[in-house]
Amino acid sequence: MNVLVAGAHGKVGQQIMDVLDRSDHDATAMVRTDSYASDLEEYDAETVVADLTEDVSHAVEGHDAIVFAAGSSGEDVEGVDRDGAIGMIEAAEEHGVGRFVMLSAMNADDPESSPDALEDYLIAKQKADERLQASDLTYTIVRPGALTDESATGEIRAATKLDRGEITRADVARTLVAALDIEETYGKTFEILAGDESIEAALEHPTEKE
Repeated sequence: MNVLVAGAHGKVGQQIMDVLDRSDHDATAMVRTDSYASDLEEYDAETVVADLTEDVSHAVEGHDAIVFAAGSSGEDVEGVDRDGAIGMIEAAEEHGVGRFVMLSAMNADDPESSPDALEDYLIAKQKADERLQASDLTYTIVRPGALTDESATGEIRAATKLDRGEITRADVARTLVAALDIEETYGKTFEILAGDESIEAALEHPTEKE
């Protein structure tokens, strides 16, 4: 599968590139500026420069799947986390990309219940998720809890709704890549946290609620 990684230079994005580098998939790293491309030279991957606040059709064209891991870091939640994601979804529809895996966030389905500092960000993620759910794409939306920089464990919990908790960025990256090929995740939206079940097993039967 030819996979485009949006946000490949980010903390989760680079972890995704590392996982894809060791997989059977072919990867393209989408970055915002040429200066970011040099940081990804260690990976056996193509690089394309595209800005999510502009047209990304040239980056999307020719790919089988997209893993969307881009984020604004709170600087432009409407332009990047909402409109940028929606623009990529629409480009995927236009160019026949069949598979779309979205990195979202826990409580994107209920922004008002979250701390005020996160509400605008979660509203933006909610709008992007809703647009993807309404699309014709074969989508998976993954909503992790608080992200940490610890090493991967290879084990998670997955359910449509979980209590608050943490998960490593490395395990999030592994989950996003694993979901590409696991049919049980097609058309599904679920949350993930650190757990005691292998990523593959958890994705094969995400529960309705824990």
